[in-house]
Amino acid sequence: MNRKICVITGTRAEYGLLRWLIQGIAEAPDLELQIIATGMHLSPEFGLTWREIEKDGYTISRKVEMLTSSDTPVGIAKAMGLGMIGFADALDELRPDLIVVLGDRFEIFAAVAAAMVARIPVAHIHGGEATEGLIDEAIRHSISKMSHLHFVAAEEYRQRVIQLGEAPERVFLVGGLGIDNIKRLTLLDRANLEASLGWSLGEKNLLVTFHPVTLETATAQDQMDELLAALSELQDTRLIFTLPNADTDGRMLIRQIEDFVARHDNARAYTSLGQLRYLSCIAQVNGVVGNSSSGLLEVPSFRKGTINIGDRQRGRLKAASVLNCAPERVAISLALEQLYSPSFQASMAQVCNPYGEGGASDKVVAAIRTCNLDSLLKKRFHDLPCA
Repeated sequence: MNRKICVITGTRAEYGLLRWLIQGIAEAPDLELQIIATGMHLSPEFGLTWREIEKDGYTISRKVEMLTSSDTPVGIAKAMGLGMIGFADALDELRPDLIVVLGDRFEIFAAVAAAMVARIPVAHIHGGEATEGLIDEAIRHSISKMSHLHFVAAEEYRQRVIQLGEAPERVFLVGGLGIDNIKRLTLLDRANLEASLGWSLGEKNLLVTFHPVTLETATAQDQMDELLAALSELQDTRLIFTLPNADTDGRMLIRQIEDFVARHDNARAYTSLGQLRYLSCIAQVNGVVGNSSSGLLEVPSFRKGTINIGDRQRGRLKAASVLNCAPERVAISLALEQLYSPSFQASMAQVCNPYGEGGASDKVVAAIRTCNLDSLLKKRFHDLPCA
């Protein structure tokens, strides 16, 4: 009997990372693919991106509605509760042999908690990473403790998952999933990208993605003001904004971006670019600005610079192409100067991505096909030797 593998996805970016893993599961002769779509995928406000999954030829097995109309801490906590209820029903109906999740978002925490109670093993991807400015930090490590197989992006992260008490033989170093997209997708050239965007690029171009720092109180609006002030001073630069996720205070940032775009002819905002257009943008722009994990995980493979603002990604491994700066307009402006400097641009040719060279999806599928699932549920805490 084929193993039923259920992949759970809640955001456009996360699905993009999982795309080739899903393909590998679908093509494996001894695996049966199930997909649960939840979170932002089901929201008209965030582009109803579940349709991208079906456009790629996959069947969504269940949809779990959980987002509320609020992005306050109370609203996010209530969404997690709704998610637990919805995932309990979905998993009871689908009865997978293993669920596969990626990362650290609150939707995924709800799914994994429901799976734990239902006695369904969990495979967790991109565990062991650190994002010290976010609630995602605690969520990610909590998911690791509720999971049974671990697929990590770097050796430092493998050691951290083992430090959490997970058995070394269950922690697999596979690299970053996002690099598979870069290797496998045929990206749009400049003319086709402009046609798809409905907008022309300029002599200079930047891709901007800025999310709230969810462990800070009442900083999101001020930090976005500082970023927009720095960007408004740029000359002859086109700005492509991707809108924030459904995080605490995210809607506030969306309103600020929309107001900025309405007042600046050199800026456009997109609810969801999708992986093809997003990666094609990276290939065409001069650099990436903001605090998205993609600036650290995927952009270095293009040998393009990233301006990483504030503490959202503090603790993650960073390539030499990543410029850290404070969320203040002067610091951001100085980082932009450095990004465009001839010496920095010349150094891009030597950049090495710490998240690997691709192939992570195939490694995960191979492990899922061969691992003994019957013995996963009961875990023994792996103690490290005393110093």
